[in-house]
Amino acid sequence: MSDFLEEFTRPTWLSFPVIAARLLMAAVLGGVIGFEREWRNRPAGLRTHMLVCVAAGTVGILTLEIMHSPALGGREGAALDPLRAVEAVTAGVAFLAAGTIMFSRGEVQGLTTGAGLWLAGAVGLSAGFGLWQIAVLGTLLAVAVLGLMYSLPSGIAEKKDAAEAKGAAKKTGKGAGTKPST
Repeated sequence: MSDFLEEFTRPTWLSFPVIAARLLMAAVLGGVIGFEREWRNRPAGLRTHMLVCVAAGTVGILTLEIMHSPALGGREGAALDPLRAVEAVTAGVAFLAAGTIMFSRGEVQGLTTGAGLWLAGAVGLSAGFGLWQIAVLGTLLAVAVLGLMYSLPSGIAEKKDAAEAKGAAKKTGKGAGTKPST
């Protein structure tokens, strides 16, 4: 029975409050990124971004714990490459993000959501590794790009549509307010 209890009280290299703070920070930052996607009714929203961030943060923490585990013969940092964890998260999130990208009616949709998921994975890893500044800055930049620059592409598209309509009207000799006959 003591072996069983010992299994659940095994000490970790990071203290539990630090682990909890890193995972909570990953969840909050993932939520901040996902809120914009949720608000705009995109395929991957609040919960998805939060889960990607927490999963990536957990992988980051596990990587640190494995590197410092006495199960590796007591050798701290024994021949382990932490970049493999980064590669695994990147590959996993890429697979998930690819599912949000669709080609429909001659247009690609979901690229921004896919990129947001990829960023959420990076933010989660940053939080898991304890690199708070990188995690917070990445999140702030994501919010700036997703939220503040949202109107930029639609404004450009509207100007392009108006210019095309004006050009079509000139070709047919009709006014800008009329549709050319087909």
